Formats: sequence, structure tokens, C-alpha cells
Amino acid sequence: MTSTDGRQKWLTVADEVAAGLRVDAAERDRAGAEPVAEVAALRRSGLLTITDWGTRQAVTRVVAAADANVGHLLGYHYLQVWRQGLFDGPVVEEDDNLFWAGVSNPLDAALRLRPVDGGFEVSGRKTFATGASVADRLVVSATRTDTGQKVTFTVDARADGIAYAGDWDNIGQRLTASGGVVFADVFVPAGRVLGTHDETSPRQSLAAIGFQLVLAQVYVALAEGALAEAAQYTRNTTRPWFLSGVDSATADPYILATYGELVSDVEAAGLLADHAATALGEASERGADLTVEQRAATAALISSAKVVATRVANQTTGKVFELCGARATAAGYAFDRFWRNARTLTLHDPVSYKAREVGAYFLTGERAPFTGYS
Repeated sequence: MTSTDGRQKWLTVADEVAAGLRVDAAERDRAGAEPVAEVAALRRSGLLTITDWGTRQAVTRVVAAADANVGHLLGYHYLQVWRQGLFDGPVVEEDDNLFWAGVSNPLDAALRLRPVDGGFEVSGRKTFATGASVADRLVVSATRTDTGQKVTFTVDARADGIAYAGDWDNIGQRLTASGGVVFADVFVPAGRVLGTHDETSPRQSLAAIGFQLVLAQVYVALAEGALAEAAQYTRNTTRPWFLSGVDSATADPYILATYGELVSDVEAAGLLADHAATALGEASERGADLTVEQRAATAALISSAKVVATRVANQTTGKVFELCGARATAAGYAFDRFWRNARTLTLHDPVSYKAREVGAYFLTGERAPFTGYS
């Protein structure tokens, strides 16, 4: 566990990284390049090396508020390192500056793992592999050709036979390198296999809700980032409406009340996301002793956080335009990036199914099924 001083040290570093990202966030968003420089900045900062669960959560939010792309990459990096410990395979590589990404889209079972001498060969194509093209190591899931079992393993992101499609061209999260990955007879040593999926294991099933938690944290951060930049614009640039009877936008009661509502919603969403993060950390620490009911309660809490964070992110990133005024729609300000990022990322999987899971658990005790999304 990291001490209070240790956490504050990393939060200070995260603030410095965030400040650097804000300087040219709009320009980088327009360029939409591979996030090579951004990952290099994370590596230089040391943030990739954090091991404390709570500190990882806090740092992800700080970075994502400045640039949701980089926060998304960092949150997934922490997730991939953590989820390796859910298996009984080899210990995670202890190279402090490795950046990890995953290739495990649950709805895309196109990778095939063929047994060969000394291990396996993996072939096929996977989509939506966030950060893979700029990673050092990958956590990959594939189906064995001989048994049909789903296996998770790690591989060098630059290994022979791996190619990156570069086909991520969406309206938001443009710098997350979330395109496809092609594997052509890539060798996987037996020692790199983390384990075979046990569809009944509460412990292994935590990986799916871990993804949901990262997304909820980034949603909250998007709302925080949009509010922070909108507030700066309102203080310095927004003109009071001529019928308001006040001398500055910051004295307009309608603007003040709207900010008050948005800030309250965002703070509530953040507290719920942090509560869910604590619950998942505690569930993870139980290891093989985690019960089905404990897992179900944790999943419901994370789904609750995602339902609220989704609504708050989409509402806040759209509403801030009304607080800034027509001039704030100028392309140079790039306020639209917050909304585009939120709208893109919140479609990761249908939030209505998360709400249904929460309602069913509350009313009937029905547990969310173990899937790649719940």
C-alpha cells in the first residue's frame, strides 16, 4: 500500500503531465497521430510504474481530465498489468518502463492459437485494440485450435508476425490507437501463457468489470476536464447577455446555477466511481477466496458508476457550450473534443444493459452474468 506522501508525490507528477498535455491538446486532437509522443511522456514521468491500486485510479482521472486519450491509454495500461494477476500463470515482467496494452475484444473471437513445439503460434485479426500499436507488451486472448479453450498470454508488441492496421478513424478518442491488429504465425512461448479461462471463476471474471471501471473513471474525467476549460473561458471571455443586468458572465444567476448543477453532478459521479474502484480493489485482494455474491455486489456497484458517469459525461460536455456562448464554438478552442470523446467512448457497450443489471440485482438479487462486459 502506498503512503499518503507517496500518493501525493504521484499526484504531483500527474498534475505536471496533465499541465503539459493541456498546452497542445487541441492541436494534437486535430492531428490525430499515433500517440507515440504521449506514451513516451508517460514513460518519462514514471507514472507507468505505479503499483498502488488507489493511486492508479486517482492518477488516471487527473491525466484523463487533461487529455481523455492519454488517460484512457494509462488506465488500460494499469488494467492490463493488474489483470495478469487474476491467472495462475507467470509473474508480470518487472520492467518499470514497459507500456502494456491488450488485444482481447470480447465480441471478436478471430484469433487462433495452434500448439507447436515449445508453445503456440497465434494467427488472425483483432479489432479495437486500444494502445496496442504503441505498446511494448500485449496481453492477448485467443482460442486454441485443438481444445476450443480461450487462453490469455503475453507477447512482445514488436514480435515477428505482428502488424498494426492503423484503421482507427473515429470522431472521438482519436489518439488512442484503437485500430486492429494482425497476427501471422506469431510464436508464443509456453512460459508466456497466463492461463486458460475458467468461465465460472469469480476471480478471473473481475477483468471484465475492471474495463468497465476504467471507462467510468475516464467518463468522469471528461466531464471534469470540460468543466475546467469552460470555467476558464467563462471567467475570461464570455460576455454577459445584454438583458442580464449584470456586468460579467460570472455574475449571471443562470450561468452560476447551471455551473452549480453540473459541478454537483460531476462530483457525485466521481465519488461513486471512487467507491466502485475501492470495491474492485478489495474484491481483487480476496484472490481465490472471492465469492460469487461478493463479485456480484462489486459488479453492480461498478455498473451503477458507469450508468451515472455516462449520463454526466454526455450532459456536461454538451452543456458547457451554453455557458460559454456562441464564440466558444470557434474551432481554435476545440471545446467539441470533450463531447466527441465522451460520445465515442460511452458507446463502448450499451449503458442500458448496465442499468438493467443494477435494477435486476436490486429488485431480485439476480447477478450479472460473467461475460466480457459484465
